[in-house]
Order: sequence, then C-alpha cells, then structure tokens
Amino acid sequence: MSTPPRHDLLEAALARRGELDIGATDAMRLVDGEGDDLPGIYLDDFAGHWLLSTPEPAVAADLRDWLASRALPVYWKILDPRGKRSPAHLAGPVVTGPVEVREHGVRYRVRFDSGYSQGLFLDQRDNRRRVRERCGPGDTVLNTFAYTGSFSVVAALAGATTTTLDLSQPALDWGRDHFRLNQVDPDTQHFVKGDTFHWLQRFARQGRTFSGIVLDPPTFSRHSGGKVFRAESDYGRLVELATGCLADPGWILCTTNCRGISRSAFQKVVRGGFRDRPVRLRSHPMPPDFPGDPYLKTVLAST
Repeated sequence: MSTPPRHDLLEAALARRGELDIGATDAMRLVDGEGDDLPGIYLDDFAGHWLLSTPEPAVAADLRDWLASRALPVYWKILDPRGKRSPAHLAGPVVTGPVEVREHGVRYRVRFDSGYSQGLFLDQRDNRRRVRERCGPGDTVLNTFAYTGSFSVVAALAGATTTTLDLSQPALDWGRDHFRLNQVDPDTQHFVKGDTFHWLQRFARQGRTFSGIVLDPPTFSRHSGGKVFRAESDYGRLVELATGCLADPGWILCTTNCRGISRSAFQKVVRGGFRDRPVRLRSHPMPPDFPGDPYLKTVLAST
C-alpha cells in the first residue's frame, strides 16, 4: 500500500486537531512526527503563528511550499539543544514582539526571538489544568525550575499563593508579566532566583511547607557550584528534598521528558523519593495533540 503524499498527511493532521475539544485554547501541536505519519516534522500553533521543528538542517521544498500556502507567520527551529538558537523566519509575515496565546482561557506571551524555547511548553497543558483543579484559596504552591511561571499563574488563578523559583532573572520577569496579563498582581506572589536544590533544603530548615510542589526539571543541567543534575540518576534525590517541605496532606507534580527513563521506572523513582512516607501515585498521559513519542512522563504524588 503506497504512502499518501505528504500534503495529504499534513492536511489530515490538521483535520484531526480540529476535532479535539480542548476549550478556550489557541496554542497546540498540529503535527507530531510519527504520531501523524510524518517522522521528523513537528508543527506547533501559537494563535495563528506557526513553529516548525525538525531534526534536519533543511526544509524540504514540498513542506516549505505547503507552509507558505497557509499565508501565516511560520518560523523554523532545528532540533539541536546544543545550538540553542532562536527559530528563523521561514514563511509569511515577520513576527515582531511577543505573541499572546490562550490556554483554557489563561493568557500567556510567547516569543520567537527568545532563544531555543518560546516561553510556553505545550506538552504541559493538561498538567497545568490539573494543578489549577487541585488548588484553592489558602493553598501554597512552590513551582521549581519554573521558567516563565505558567504553573504558578494557574495556581494563583485558583486562589493559591505561589512561590516561583528559577535560576534565570529574565524568566522570572517574564513570569511576572504572565501574572499581570491574567489580572493577578505579581506583588501578591513570591519570586525566588536561585538553585532548586539549595532552596528546597533552605525551606526545609526554615520549616516552610507548601501544599503543592511542581518538579519539572530539565533532563540535564548544571546548578550552583557547578554540580550536574541528570534526571536518570538524580530525580529521586530531588523528590526526597521536596518532601522535606511538603505539607501533609500535600501533593507533588513530578514530570520529566527524559527518554532514558521508562514510565514505570519513573513511577518507582518518585515513590522512592518519599521513602517510608505513605503516598498515592497517579500517572498521566500526554495531551491528545501529542500522539507520537510519549517522552513526557507525569506522576502526581499525593499524601
């Protein structure tokens, strides 16, 4: 049986996304590689501004023509985290400044000139919804490795007081902008610039606890003092430190996009981080617009 032309596969992928009901959302994945029979092609929609990602250093002529025919701004990123380059303009109008998107009615700003990441990870959409559903007035939520603070914003919108922790001051400033964009005064929330491992230990020594903690570390990073974090070997220690400042009852959202850890192994790592403390674990799949490689593992741990 012959493979349909790529044009037809692309149109079919868009049609499938049109059938999804994700409510008040204009940012999603339109093409997810092998999940749409289009290996090596990933296409994200940010409110009518498209981002193509490919592992190859060139875009095939038929794909380029199809993208140009949409008459939308299209940018292109080579999937090489070592390069860390901003996406390049590929077709349509040039984007100047931030682009506002909505996710379940929550507003964010993404940028195509911000470097390798655009400010919002679309694969975490369902996890942001889960955090918002778990939070309410009086709750306190610690968002570690927070980047632009999207988990903090949804928790605050539900009534929680949040602490947004990240090594990057520009990312924290971006997060403050997200609060303002959603009519939440950032001065009512807490922002901490620093290393997550250091601050988890410091919060524990201070006796400061949180009703919810978000752990979404990079697969690999260097933190204070030049120490290296590798998800495969160090995630359990991260969970253990987080339990030291977790209220009871409380919850920890644990996620990783490390392909070297299986779903079942990740659940065991999370459980081990709680040591002898009773905990209920629930794993969650990726959003429905990501039918390809299930690289993102999510475990919600609650005491």
